[in-house]
This record gives sequence, C-alpha cells and structure tokens, in this order.
Amino acid sequence: MNKVKTTNDLELKDRLVAVNRVTKVTKGGRTFSFSAIVVVGNEDGIVGWGLGKAGEVTAAIAKGTEAAKKNLIKVPVLNGTIPHEQYAKFGGAQVFLKPASHGTGVKAGGAMRAVLESVGITDVLAKSKGSSNPHNLVKATIEALGELRDAYTVAQNRGVSLDKVFNG
Repeated sequence: MNKVKTTNDLELKDRLVAVNRVTKVTKGGRTFSFSAIVVVGNEDGIVGWGLGKAGEVTAAIAKGTEAAKKNLIKVPVLNGTIPHEQYAKFGGAQVFLKPASHGTGVKAGGAMRAVLESVGITDVLAKSKGSSNPHNLVKATIEALGELRDAYTVAQNRGVSLDKVFNG
C-alpha cells in the first residue's frame, strides 16, 4: 500500500458510511454512545477511513474524520477506473473490483460506493460477498484499492520497459 505522508495540502471531502448506537446498561440506567465510520478522499486517488466513538453523533463523526486523515493511501486511477481486477478479504467481508468502460458508473453497494467515490473512481463494477458489515466492507475495499498497481509502477519495479509489461 502506498501511504500518503502529508495531509495539509489536500482538499479532503468526508463521507459518513455508518453510525452505530451502542447502549450500556448500568444500575443507574442506560448510557448511549455512538460510533461512526467515516471515509475521506480528495476524489483524485487518495482515500482513507476512520472510526470515531463519542457520546454524541457529531463528536463521533469529527473523531472519525480526524482518524481517517491519519490513515491515507494513494490509489492508481486510470481514466476514471481501476487498472485491473482485484479481490480482497477482511474478516467475513469479501470484495471484488473490476474495471469498467467509460459511462458505466459506480456499480457498488453502500459502504463500497462511499470508498470508491471518495477515491475518484467513476466507472467500476464491484461485488461484495459474505458479510455486509460496513466496518469490514470499508476495510476490505481499501485493502483491495491498496493492492492495485498501474503498468508504469510494475515496469519500474521489474526494471523493464512498458512494452515488455503489456506484451509479456
């Protein structure tokens, strides 16, 4: 995964993926707290996720946004889609991403859609299998995006020309 070092010069937009209300029962009654999963991205190849927990929803979202900004990765986006197919798994959630032609749109469900749109992907086919838990879906999607490599990076790592990568 290509970690991003600095966040001060990036225009990051945050998206709320899910809010969960947690109830703790004590002898004095019920205590409510909230957890929020937030995805941030600049819609140009940089994305990150964070989890915030607090007594109020707005505070949980703010904490999640701060956590997401500390945990950014760089994703290769080619003409609005991904360079190749990718499969990833996190916990019980499994995701499959496939490049799509221009005009297809983002064919993905809730948690995956938030991540893919935040990174700036406009055309992709995505399928989630197994668990639909938004925590694990977000993590699996970001893991899949982090494993993507474009042809230029592959050529550089192998020490060969771009023609050699495409033609074998």
